Amino acid sequence: MRQRSVGDLMTPTAVSVRPGTAFKEIARVLDEYDITAVPVVDDRDRPVGVVSEADLLRKQTSGGTGNSAGDLMTSPAVVAEPGWHAVRAARTMEQHKVKRLPVVDDDGRLIGVISRSDLVRLFLRRDRAIQEEILEDIIVRTLGLPPSELTVEVTDGRVTLSGTVERRSLIAIMVRLCDSVDGVVEVVDRLGFDHDDTAHRASGHGGPEPGSPRRPPGEE
Repeated sequence: MRQRSVGDLMTPTAVSVRPGTAFKEIARVLDEYDITAVPVVDDRDRPVGVVSEADLLRKQTSGGTGNSAGDLMTSPAVVAEPGWHAVRAARTMEQHKVKRLPVVDDDGRLIGVISRSDLVRLFLRRDRAIQEEILEDIIVRTLGLPPSELTVEVTDGRVTLSGTVERRSLIAIMVRLCDSVDGVVEVVDRLGFDHDDTAHRASGHGGPEPGSPRRPPGEE
């Protein structure tokens, strides 16, 4: 099972500007490439900041000195690495309230940009492709389970797992693996188990006693 990385999703050879790039040239670059922000790189192509439409508008409305990218940019640049999983990139964007991240190589040089729209494309993945990956990569190859005893239904990225597994501990593992598949929005667990091999459960929570089988919903 291979999850899509930032390197898979990013736009390579991203456009950039230098700290000395003037206001009007920055505006021209944003318009020409239909982007909302552009990385600012030094003479070694290492991002030192990002200048956005909001930075340009702020300059126009509030005035202030300086008209170059180095004066207007938000610094330091928040960057991503090509080996990051898409989820990490999304969390970084949310944490720093940005819409795109410059992507750098091992030497810190700019090699691309990943945006929110790049990440959203993950969730446009076809349901059939998601279903096949779960059945073939997770159930058969990773867990070594017979697919004939399990049912995987995928509708608009919502995965429903039903059937019966031998050990209860497999359920949490299966749900976690399915949740990590690109394009999955939600995982619904309707799985039953034959044997409870988990640790001792706290009393008073109801449900089957340790060692008792749990049947899938509709069969109890």
